[in-house]
This record gives sequence, structure tokens and C-alpha cells, in this order.
Amino acid sequence: VEANHSTMTTNASEEGSAANASSPPTRPTSIPITIPVTSASAGDAQTPSPNGNHKSTIVIESQPKRRVSIVSEEPVLGYDNPAFDQSHARKISQSSAHSPLEIGPPGRRKSILKDTLAHDNDSDRVSTHSYENYRQSALDVLNDKYNNLQGVLGSQDSNGNYVEQSWIYNFCVKCRGEEPSEAWEPPFWQKIFPFPLCPTFRTFSRLVALTAIGALLWIISFVIIGDSAAPGGQLFNMVVLTVAANFGGYLMSLTTLPRLIGMLLVGLLFESVGWVNLDGDFSKVTAHCRKFALTVILTRAGLEMDPQAFKKVYKTILKLGIVPWFVEFCVMATLSHYLLDLPWIWGCLLGAIMAAIAPAVVVPCLFRLRTKGYGVAKGIPTLVVAVSGVDDAISVAVFGIISTILLSDKGQLYLISQVPVCIFCGLGFGIVWGLLARIFPEKGDAYVVPLRTLLLFVGNLVAIYGSDKLGYEGAGPLAVVFSSFISNYFWCKDGWTIDDNPVSTGFEIFWMIFEPILFGLTGATIKLGQLDTNLIYTGAACIFAGVIIRIFVTAGIAFGDRLNTKEKFFVGLSWMAKATVQAALGPVALRNLGDKGTADEIKWAKIVQTICIFSIILTAPLGAILISVTGTRMLTKTKQPQILTGWRRSHRPSIRDISIIDEEEEREDPELPNDKRTQDNTQNNAQIPNYSYTKSQ
Repeated sequence: VEANHSTMTTNASEEGSAANASSPPTRPTSIPITIPVTSASAGDAQTPSPNGNHKSTIVIESQPKRRVSIVSEEPVLGYDNPAFDQSHARKISQSSAHSPLEIGPPGRRKSILKDTLAHDNDSDRVSTHSYENYRQSALDVLNDKYNNLQGVLGSQDSNGNYVEQSWIYNFCVKCRGEEPSEAWEPPFWQKIFPFPLCPTFRTFSRLVALTAIGALLWIISFVIIGDSAAPGGQLFNMVVLTVAANFGGYLMSLTTLPRLIGMLLVGLLFESVGWVNLDGDFSKVTAHCRKFALTVILTRAGLEMDPQAFKKVYKTILKLGIVPWFVEFCVMATLSHYLLDLPWIWGCLLGAIMAAIAPAVVVPCLFRLRTKGYGVAKGIPTLVVAVSGVDDAISVAVFGIISTILLSDKGQLYLISQVPVCIFCGLGFGIVWGLLARIFPEKGDAYVVPLRTLLLFVGNLVAIYGSDKLGYEGAGPLAVVFSSFISNYFWCKDGWTIDDNPVSTGFEIFWMIFEPILFGLTGATIKLGQLDTNLIYTGAACIFAGVIIRIFVTAGIAFGDRLNTKEKFFVGLSWMAKATVQAALGPVALRNLGDKGTADEIKWAKIVQTICIFSIILTAPLGAILISVTGTRMLTKTKQPQILTGWRRSHRPSIRDISIIDEEEEREDPELPNDKRTQDNTQNNAQIPNYSYTKSQ
């Protein structure tokens, strides 16, 4: 564009010089020239020029210099919604002073869910504060009150920074986050509710809006469903449990421990005081909630596996993912058979669940180490996350196969076909669905992000429910993980990255919805008053025996992977935490038995459920603490600072993190290094005047 502009400028200057030689200008500041006329009106055609050339005179007036190159294009029409009408394109040069927010290409359409220019009307602005302004205003008011009180009491210990040094102030600052943009508030808000001791008006208004939405949805549910949605009903109690679990997880996160611990404890509390009853017909609803949560867990596991890293070190990932898993599976099955008196088939079922890793615990802890540069040089965070995805896929698939064999009354041939059918059908469905997710929708579609997210989610739900319906329960989990991995592989080839995948962000938001449901329901299934003390001690011994043996096996087989001894043991320690798969699969056996199981089978199913939930309480907080403490001592720190803006877990995601439209930035970034050709054109344009064209008679 700028090259064409420069060519037009040169041609106009040459023709202007030729015309100036034959006829003097009418004004000192104007240069008359003639150019060919490409189109003429009917009147002009009747009065041709004497020399036979259709030319007209153009006056070029001197105007203030503007360092901007302009190109006009025809507007793209055809949109019925005025919100998506496209404006004329204006390509700015890199030295232009125009704001990139004011000038944009027509191809980029902002999401209608994002209001980046809120409160444009100046009459609506009462007071606008950034985070620092909130903080300063609160400090000024509170410190003045404290100093005045000290003066009245005659104290000599007046300190201007008393509020900022108090423990309650530091606690409130930890709870508050920096606002992403300027916040509007009434002028009296800071006087009554000073920040950060009180929430901002934006936070308060958000809570009011969410409360209003929840109340209205409850009214609608009560009208449609009836007594189950009324206070005291099972659906109402589950919703209250979910909200309370989310709050308990928030309180637990303030201690830097995993949120799921607080959610699980809230479920235990609700069951202990009798605030929730999920038995009877409502158990079908909780079973479907677990399947949805399991689908989200496995989809995220597939999206977390980096295709490039998997291609380079797939032998290491498979070795560290399969061998330690198999060892812990065998140890848990053997110990549960001899110490917990479980039959071998039930011991294998418990071992398949217990051998899984909890990415929900491991990944946040690894992020904190990665921000400080620990383990980055050898790619240890990527290795740990990739292996956790492989482990989860194997655990859920083997659990499905064993569960089908355990509860099925079909023939021997059907039982023998479980393993090959589940493996080949699961992988085949994953490949086909991953290829479809690459082609449909087309990668340039404006709605590619929500369409890909929903298509992958719905397809994975079909795999889970379809395999269960067909009697091959182990095929579904393999299909979910493999379809997510194949889809992510092709999306990365199309330009996305593993650290900044909007579909992964969408599934993180899904997990924020299902996480309190899953762990709240899991905690509510345990009746503390009915627990056997001997079972708790024996179960804890089995859990820690399997974890310790796995750590030493991991350190022993990690030869040839460029890891020193401390790093090998750290990798083993990072895989000790149990949480997500145990919460999703622990109660499944008892639920599948229903009323058809014998007294012994129900007893064994309850043992499996209790050990799974007890493993979460024991290993999740301990694993998080050990990763944080030993990581700084066992991993090598990289001196070069790490830029981690692309890692999605730099903060807890929200709906603001994804756009309903894929916004491709087509404009040149002003912060990029200047292009030499653009610089030359800009300097040339600065030496000539701008043009206004008038047709002379």
C-alpha cells in the first residue's frame, strides 16, 4: 500500500513539473497539472478538448504534513447485524501517531461480548479509579482517622503507615486482585467501603448480578421441576452444596493449597450435619454429573500434551507413563487383596483408579516453580504434565474394561474381546474425530473458537456415553484423550500454540463449573460415623506403600533422559498426588451395583470408594507441599528470566479470557521493529505536501 502511495506521489510530482512549464500557477501555493480523465460525464463528452486529449487541471494545495499512508477499499456488505458492519480500511505506517484502537482493519471484528469502551459518555463518569487510586484513597482516609485517634489519646506512636502494615490490610490485599480496566463507582463508595478492606463497586455489582441471575433461575426451576427444586429438595441441596464447595475452595486457595481440598471438606461437612441427601432416584443425576466431569478431565489431559514435545521425547513419556503406572497398579492390587480382603478382580479395579495422577494438583504447583525458572532448562514441567495425561487415559480405560468384566453376565468371547476392541475402537474414534475437528469448522471462520470447543466437547460426550451403552466402557476414555490430542496437534500446525490455546481455556472454564460439583458430591458420599478405624489405617498404609514404590521405580527407570538424581526423584514426587480420577471413578462401582449387588459386593464397593476419597485427603495437600518445597532444592534454576504470558494458568481463567470471535490482528504492531521499506516511504511522504483535487474549467 505504501509503495503504491509513493509511486503515485512521484508521478504526480513529474506531471506537475511539466504543466508548470506551460502555464503559471493561479496562486503562489498551488501547482496546476493535468492528468488523463478516466471517466467523464455526458456534458464533457459533448465539448471535447481542442487537442483531442481528455485532460483536466488539478490543483495541489499545500497542507500540514501528515505521516500516514492511506488506502481505501470498498466496504464489505452483507451483514444484517449492525454490530458486525465493517468500516473502511486504513493502513497506518509504523511512525504514525494514530492510536491502534482508533484505526483498525475491516477484517478484525471485536466480540459482542466484550465491551472494551464502557462508559464512553462523559456525563456518566462520576469517579474512575485504578487499583492504585483505590489503594491510595483508602490509605489516606484510614491513616488519617488512626492518627487523629492517636492524637486524642495522647499516644506518641503515631505511624502514617499503620493501616498498610496491619495484618488485616495484607490479608485483604491478598484477597483482592488488580482490576483489568478502569472501574466506575459512585462518589460515596470509597467513603463508606474503602479499598482494599472492602470490595470494589465492580466486584459488588458483579455479585449482585450473579445473585439476581441465580435467584431468577431458581424461580424458573421451581416452577418447572417442583418440590425437588424447593428448599429442602435434593436439587436445591445440590446447588447449595456446589456454591458452598466453591467458596470452600476459594478459602483453601488462600493457603496456596489446591482448591479441591476445600471443596472435598465442604462435602464431608454437609454430609456430617445432614444438609444434603443424594440417595434414591437423584443418584442418577449425580452419576451424569460425574460423567460430564470425567469428560472434561480427559479432554484437558489430551489438550495438555504438547505434540512437539511428544514427538521429540515420546519414548521417555511412554516409558515414564506406563512402567510406574503398572508398578503402582500391581502394588495396590496385591496389598488390597491381602490387607483389605478384596478379591483379585476388585483389587485390580482399585489399583487402576489409584495409579492415576492428578493434574489439578500438579500443574498449579509446577507453574509457580516455572515462573521462578526451576526445571525449565530440561523441560521438566512439560514432561510431568504430558505423563499425567497418559496416566489418566490408561487408568480410566483399564477401569472401564475391568468394570465391564466384573459386572457383565455375557459370554466368555465378549469378555475376551474387551481389551482389543476398546483399544482399537477408542484410538480409531479419536483419530477420526480429531481429523473432523480440524476440517470443521474452517480455520478462518469468525466463530472457530466456540465451534471447535463445542464440537470437541459434544463428540467426547458421545464417546463416553456411546461406549458405555455398547458395553465397551474402556473405549470411551481412550477416544476422548486421543481425539483431544489429535485435534490439538492439527490446531498447533495451523498456528495455535500449546500454551495459548483458546479451546483449552474454554475447557478450563468448564472445569471451573464441574470441579465444585464433582468434589462436593464426592465428599458428601462419605459417612464419617460409619467408617472403620482399621480400614483407615490399613488403607493409608496401602496408599503410601504404592506411592513410595512408584517414586523409587520412576527414579530407577529414568536413565538416559538427561536428568540427574535429584530431578529423577522430584519427577517421582510430583506424581504422588491423587484427586480428579479418584473422585470421578471412586463411587462408580457402588453406583453400578445398585440393588442387584450382593452384601459382599456392596461392602467391597464401599471399600473402594472410601480408599479413593481418603487418598485425596492424604496425598493432594501433601503432594502440593512437597512439590513446592522440594522443587527449589532439587531442580536447577535458570538464570534467564522466564516470560510466561502464554501459559494459561498464570491466573484462574474466566469468561473474559475467550472471545466468541477469533480476533486475528491484521494490523502491523507499532511495537515491532521498524521495517526499512516503511521507514523510507514515511520519510519520502514527509517531504511532500498532501493533496486536494479540484477540477479546473
